[in-house]
Amino acid sequence: MATKALSELSLASPSSSEDGDILDVKDDEGWEDMEPDLEKIKVSCLLGDADFSDVQTMLQHCRDAHDIDISKIQKTLRLEFLDMIKLVNYVRSQVKAGVKSPDVTAKLAFQDDQYLLPVLEDDAVLYSLHDVIGEDFDDDKPQELTEIYDTEVTPGSSDVARIKDLERDLQRAQKELEATRKILESRQQVLQTYQDSVLAAEDDMGEEGSDLQDSKDPRSGTRPDKVAAASNDNDSSYFAAYATHDIHEIMLKDTVRTDAYRDFIYENKHLFEGKTILDVGCGTGILSMFCARAGAAKVIAVDNSDIINFARENIFKNGMGEIISCLRGKIEEVTLPVKNVDIIISEWMGYCLLYEAMLDSVIWARDRYLSEDGLMIPSHCTLRIAPMTDPDYIDEHIHSWRHVYGFDMNSMQEDLFKEVVVRDVKSAACPTDSTQFLRLSMHAAQTEDLSFDKKPFYVGLQGDMGVLDGFVVWFDTFFLTSRYGEIPLDIKAEDCERRGGESIAFTTGPHGPRTHWQQAVLLIDHGEREPETVEAGQILSGSIGYVKRQDDSRALDINVCWKVDDTTENGKQTWSMR
Repeated sequence: MATKALSELSLASPSSSEDGDILDVKDDEGWEDMEPDLEKIKVSCLLGDADFSDVQTMLQHCRDAHDIDISKIQKTLRLEFLDMIKLVNYVRSQVKAGVKSPDVTAKLAFQDDQYLLPVLEDDAVLYSLHDVIGEDFDDDKPQELTEIYDTEVTPGSSDVARIKDLERDLQRAQKELEATRKILESRQQVLQTYQDSVLAAEDDMGEEGSDLQDSKDPRSGTRPDKVAAASNDNDSSYFAAYATHDIHEIMLKDTVRTDAYRDFIYENKHLFEGKTILDVGCGTGILSMFCARAGAAKVIAVDNSDIINFARENIFKNGMGEIISCLRGKIEEVTLPVKNVDIIISEWMGYCLLYEAMLDSVIWARDRYLSEDGLMIPSHCTLRIAPMTDPDYIDEHIHSWRHVYGFDMNSMQEDLFKEVVVRDVKSAACPTDSTQFLRLSMHAAQTEDLSFDKKPFYVGLQGDMGVLDGFVVWFDTFFLTSRYGEIPLDIKAEDCERRGGESIAFTTGPHGPRTHWQQAVLLIDHGEREPETVEAGQILSGSIGYVKRQDDSRALDINVCWKVDDTTENGKQTWSMR
């Protein structure tokens, strides 16, 4: 910017060197007595309790009255120029939020890029950082930001335009930093992929005999160190998947899901007014904005995928930047600007409810941040199972492999019986009742409740089903207005009667409106046996288990044992959800 200004000056005065000596002061008589007509610059205390005429006096006041030594913090934490900008804006934002003693003991507390944006209009401290730190600090200052913050600001009508220019330049610098961060993350992922491939190649060479022995199941005999590497890689892939637009478009357009959250928030505004809310896995920021519009005093939106950048922009464009703060990172790793929150809201549910293991993080956040009388949204979830018969689907997707252009490709069926199939099941395929096998209260559930070996189920067949082709699993979600509320033992979401903002619930089952979760289908592998047929009046009973996979903690193995009536011959099978 300085170079451009000098070039314009030289163009505007092409003959200045020819018309006279630049040091000739004969025409300057009388100018030496002129005093610049400047207004005094107001320097506000970082803790907001007083104003001063200069920065150093204000800093001395912070040291004496509030025991905050900015210079000492800079040296202790080794803060660079951008860090100092964030520190100043972080302290001011904390004070604005009502925090009397902001935590400045760790750099992590103010590392979010939101703190690059000024909290206080015309903040003289930001324009005087060289006075705060000293001359040596200039060596670490980025060149483009040196031009922005070292420019002298003179109060007056031109200041408004200049500040707007500075803000635009700051936003540009912020975008450049974000782009650099993405490049570094991309390079790290490439490196990790390369390292994983090297490990896999070494293992293939060293365990060739074992691989041949276990050719039917290449996942057997997995080494613990490979499991750890795979887990980290799967974790990265999980967050990367939620950085894409497509998945968020699908979720937002799922009106069953999104309307339930919106209706509960808007129809119970008294629960949100003046409260501090934590949104775990905020995505595009839609739930955070619902809460802000309902009157929340502060909303903290946390997400570990790149979608957080779009959430910030969405929040800013909707004028909610003063209420909603966005933090990038895992909830277990970020530092919230508050000690406790009044409400935790999250759309954590995955396929089969517990796939992706996001509820583990929500429970961690609850135990760490939720106040004693705080509220979890949603409040309850239940899992249900029902027997299925669907001859059309079996013919089209299973039996069709027996004759493919005159060839037998039955081997293609094998994996169909090993994996959970996510699809829309017609209600006619589940002609009998379903039964609840898991009930979770978000206020009381523990992580150990999310894996289980045997949860019993019991279904009385109300009509003839024909062949038992498999089982269908889905979940129901409930929103209660009190942490002490309970749902009836075997309640179904579709049976809930709406009473204003109370009794809001939705089902993902085959008898309700379609959702993006659809249903989980567990197809029975009858092998060479004659398929079982079930009739009205018979009892189908058994147990179902959810087990987290060792090679991917976000994936599931689902096992089911079953029998019809009191027969001694049991069916047993395991399906993977990856």
